[in-house]
Amino acid sequence: MSAPATAEFLVEIEVVGEVPADRLDDLRRAEGARAAELADAGVLVRLWRPAGEGWRNVGLWRAADRAALDAAIASLPLAPYLSARVRPLSEHPNDPGR
Repeated sequence: MSAPATAEFLVEIEVVGEVPADRLDDLRRAEGARAAELADAGVLVRLWRPAGEGWRNVGLWRAADRAALDAAIASLPLAPYLSARVRPLSEHPNDPGR
């Protein structure tokens, strides 16, 4: 397991490249396995798929810093076909989860 993460990020990921049809099943399996590893490491915290938006997803990620987050996203098997929008998050004083 990696060192404790210190920053949270809202990450929106969308498939923008043409995924080769003959590799799609293997890439999906590998993507699921890598996502599980990132979740076990505490990096990928939550993941949602907006209804009706295809392969787009929105996730809560934790990493030591932006460089570590970028490395985690780049480690995804589908990374060559992805576009990621990253928003650093900060605590809100009225957060009910605090």
